[in-house]
Amino acid sequence: MNTIIRFVLLSIACSFVLAIAAIVTTFVTFTVDESAGWSALWEGKIGDVSFLLTVLAFVITFGSIVGAVIGYYWKGNLKKIEKMLTGIIKGERYPDTEDVPKELESITERMNQVQEKLRIQTEHVQKIATERATEREQSLQEVVEQERNRLARELHDSVSQQLFAASMLMSAINEAGPPEDPALNKQLNMVENMIHQSQLEMRALLLHLRPVALKGKSLQEGVEGLLKELTQKVPLEIDAKIEAFQVDKGVEDQLFRIFQESISNTLRHAKAENLQVLLLERDENIIMRVVDDGVGFQTEAVKTSSYGMQNMHERAYEVGGTLKIISLPNEGTRLEVKVPILRKEDTTND
Repeated sequence: MNTIIRFVLLSIACSFVLAIAAIVTTFVTFTVDESAGWSALWEGKIGDVSFLLTVLAFVITFGSIVGAVIGYYWKGNLKKIEKMLTGIIKGERYPDTEDVPKELESITERMNQVQEKLRIQTEHVQKIATERATEREQSLQEVVEQERNRLARELHDSVSQQLFAASMLMSAINEAGPPEDPALNKQLNMVENMIHQSQLEMRALLLHLRPVALKGKSLQEGVEGLLKELTQKVPLEIDAKIEAFQVDKGVEDQLFRIFQESISNTLRHAKAENLQVLLLERDENIIMRVVDDGVGFQTEAVKTSSYGMQNMHERAYEVGGTLKIISLPNEGTRLEVKVPILRKEDTTND
């Protein structure tokens, strides 16, 4: 039932009770003869209108007005509460507003307590992620890095060099003069394109195999180093905007892994010519964005079957953040990660 209608009905009921109580009190106080008094009550008139109808109309009108006023008042307060809760759900920092009525001060205080609890939980999650990252580095980093380096070295020294030699040979054959047979010429071009694509796949694989730990570097330094390497090895136009900010190591580790996975996907699947990278802090959030102009894909079709996408989503959730991927066929792909920053000075007063 609508809030205003409920208050109107309640006010009319209260008005009836008060009217009946007033009439009974009048009869008792002035000791009017019961038979004559009740008969006069039924037969009495105000103007041409029956006294009882007048009382009934007054009660309904008064109750409706009072109920409507109270209903509008409390409906507005409920809207304020709803707005506060919506802000908390969206993760917004709820400001203490001056127009909150006294009746809602206790509720506002509870909402601030709920928001503080959510902030503490997010901080706890990020702290756990940092501890896990440190433990992983201490226990597995050396073994994993040795194996990755071994595989990367073997692939680079053998397969990568062979692919490079094959690519140079095919380029020399095609540049020496196309064969007279169009079918043979088409096949040679196909082989050259396949070798070129295999080189991109190998570079993406080597990117996966390289150590993912930042090794004492900041997130910005790791991203800049990876982009510099891509500029030297891959024909991509890279436009990067990277700003300085401080963040916990656990968050840095997960963001760098997400960035590495997104770059690998771009090399293997996108066939892009331009890459835009954005890494900055805005409104107490870390924002990392990777945009390419490649072939794109249907996100709904890939979301459930791609281990890489699921892995990136899980890494973002692990540090209390969100990850969005927008892509359409032939219109490129846009990946954006947003992670809230929890300032350490907020907890030093405990």
